[in-house]
Amino acid sequence: MKTLTHIGQYVLMIQKTYGKFTKWNVLKILIVREIDDLILGSLGIISFISFFVGGVVAIQTAINTDNPLLPGYLVGFATRQSIILEFAPTFISIIMAGKVGSFITSSLGTMRVTEQIDALEVMGVNTYNYLIFPKIAALTLYPFLISISMALGIFGGYLACISGGFSSHADFVEGLQLDFKTFHIVYAFIKTFLFAMLLATIPSYHGYFMKGGALDVGKASTTSFVWTSVAIIIANSIVTNLLLT
Repeated sequence: MKTLTHIGQYVLMIQKTYGKFTKWNVLKILIVREIDDLILGSLGIISFISFFVGGVVAIQTAINTDNPLLPGYLVGFATRQSIILEFAPTFISIIMAGKVGSFITSSLGTMRVTEQIDALEVMGVNTYNYLIFPKIAALTLYPFLISISMALGIFGGYLACISGGFSSHADFVEGLQLDFKTFHIVYAFIKTFLFAMLLATIPSYHGYFMKGGALDVGKASTTSFVWTSVAIIIANSIVTNLLLT
């Protein structure tokens, strides 16, 4: 019953977010600030992780397919498929649930504890739209981060294979081009957009409706990360079954 209450509150929160809109002059400043915090602020860690994990994926694939009966292009093909279909959209989103999700929950939770949200409501501001909508708007640029993650992951795999002597340039590039399906990119970005909405709204819910004092902000951030990760995994499974099977 408690779970249904939370789901109901979550749906009503999203509905109220698109209710009475804040003035555009104010809203655009908030959106730009959120883009800086949530998107640009995550660019470094995503680039770093994508590059090195892409290299590790390529090396492990090369080691486990070291057989003269297997074609040389298999490493490039497997690296491309792993990064585009799962690593970049899903694995990076779970990392972002920890970084961005915790930031959103802690910032809103602190505002709730210090009664800043109550003060805004007294002034007649739609706090759902004022606080949550800019985060949703900012994370519509999340696919931009994932496209960078895909490119750097594949590039990291390429460099790791070439520098380590696991594959030749020609074989790796042939694997990247082999049986390429445009729909896989579409599928990856559909997932990414869905994950972006989860990353914006679930942490916002846990921060906005947080109860307790300053010590409970950390607890709310942890809970937010857990449920955002669970939602991403479930959504990933559903979308994969709907689009790829």
